[in-house]
Amino acid sequence: MRWWKVLGLAGVAGVAATGVAVARAERKRRAYTPDEIRGRLHARAAESVKD
Repeated sequence: MRWWKVLGLAGVAGVAATGVAVARAERKRRAYTPDEIRGRLHARAAESVKD
């Protein structure tokens, strides 16, 4: 195999891995209910005021 083929295959594998990571993060983000998100935001805001 020539080096450019190996480089191309590595690029395709990198794009696929990035897509999997993005999809996993999106699925995790969508798992929260609006009330949970609101509570977390309020907690973070309260923490930032303390500092």
